[in-house]
Amino acid sequence: MPADRYLIVGLGNPGPTYAGNRHNIGFMAIDAIAARHGFAPFRAKFRAHLADGVLAGRPVMLLKPMTFMNVSGQAVAAAASFFKIPPGDIVVFHDEIDLATGKVRLKVGGGHAGHNGLRSIHAHIGPDYARVRLGVGRPRTSGDVADHVLDDFAKADKVWLEPLLDALAAYAPLLVGGDGQAFMSKVALAVRPPKREREPGQGDGRTSADGAGPDSPGRTGAGRENEA
Repeated sequence: MPADRYLIVGLGNPGPTYAGNRHNIGFMAIDAIAARHGFAPFRAKFRAHLADGVLAGRPVMLLKPMTFMNVSGQAVAAAASFFKIPPGDIVVFHDEIDLATGKVRLKVGGGHAGHNGLRSIHAHIGPDYARVRLGVGRPRTSGDVADHVLDDFAKADKVWLEPLLDALAAYAPLLVGGDGQAFMSKVALAVRPPKREREPGQGDGRTSADGAGPDSPGRTGAGRENEA
């Protein structure tokens, strides 16, 4: 098996009930990459859906864990172990409530900050992998964060969501090639919206809200980070 194989993981919850949820934006990113770059069809392996392809001249696997969010690390660890992929060659796409909708940040290492999907991955392979944090914002009212991430994206979200997914897919080869800064710059230029007011509740405060099963909103933590 090639020593330079790269693993791209998207976090989400399995099944049609959750397919359109904000929490499943990681799955959406993986599907966009697969479609853009002609990956092989997804197959069932490691309690996940797995697809093979090539980006930046490097063999790449796309992985969508088919467990609930809070045990995502099982599938990631199984694939990484089988293909001998170190954490430094793994990147995880996931939802982030502490970023405004459409914002993106690339982070390497650091804590899981309460995101149950990342918590599970930490427990299985440690913290030294990269994450692409995809902003889904906080509720506009004082409603429950879990309800927010487990709600579907609104029709109005298409104005930023579709260009974002297109950009993530288009520039994924830069990420695999080791140029995270260029990846973030290209994505930012592709999706930068007109200036707008900060959405209600989109401050710098840090909170923690954990849950069982599919409920696992994301938070920020320490680590090296680039922003788009």
